[in-house]
Amino acid sequence: MKERVTLTVDKELLSKVDAKVDGINIKNRSHAVELFLRRALRGQVPSTAIILAGGKAVKMLPLVEETPKPMLLIRGKPMLEHNLELLKRFGIRNVIISVGHLKERIIDHFKDGSQYGLSITYLEEDPEHPLGTAGPIRKAKHLLKDEPFLVLNADELKDINLEQFYHAHLQNNGLATIALTTVKDPSSFGVALLDGMRILCFVEKPEPGKAPSRLISAGIYIFEPSVIDLIPDGYAMLEVDLFPKLARDSKLYGYPFAGAWYSPRTSEWLERIEKEWQGYKA
Repeated sequence: MKERVTLTVDKELLSKVDAKVDGINIKNRSHAVELFLRRALRGQVPSTAIILAGGKAVKMLPLVEETPKPMLLIRGKPMLEHNLELLKRFGIRNVIISVGHLKERIIDHFKDGSQYGLSITYLEEDPEHPLGTAGPIRKAKHLLKDEPFLVLNADELKDINLEQFYHAHLQNNGLATIALTTVKDPSSFGVALLDGMRILCFVEKPEPGKAPSRLISAGIYIFEPSVIDLIPDGYAMLEVDLFPKLARDSKLYGYPFAGAWYSPRTSEWLERIEKEWQGYKA
């Protein structure tokens, strides 16, 4: 619910506010003031991130028999470490890592995160009864503050500006924003159907030439805290148990970004990423 207020503001300051109005990203003076207040009160990025690192990645056997997929090396570092570097790059220090399959390998390597300048808490899943992509978020409720938080997959690389991502989330005023990346052939993915930046739904594995776009989820999200209570206890999937609910209520938004994105599925993919990954530039 919005409430009309009257403010007395320095004329020079007000002119700077008006200069930010472009009619697209910032629609008018009121929108600009509200956005700047949100950013000032919430900071430039979320303070906490959850990294999903509990899956078994059976499609990558036998590579992951003794090494969890997030610990596979790219340029001499585990993929999970690259993701921690992304968070640290934008000042996110409080990290919750959901672990399951071969979790000791991850915990023993990263410990409490202090050697990386981070504070890491582990959310341990039963490897025989994984919680899916949404279950760990529900389980982490007691570890989260009453503020927006970031969620990302541990076994992907994405060169994304998290400040711009968060800025877009605040502008949308939704409950969740999904970072979207563009692929040449979307027929193997869930493809976003958009109305502006609002996500109407994901069309799963559309036939070649019939995809509504070439935008797919990049496996990184920003959620408002109220989203947690929409996730059922136990095993739950973002794609099934949360996103359709939010889309129906017009509370799910997308953020297309142009940076590199890699989601390895085979040893050949790892070899390709090893050659192509150039670190963070966004």
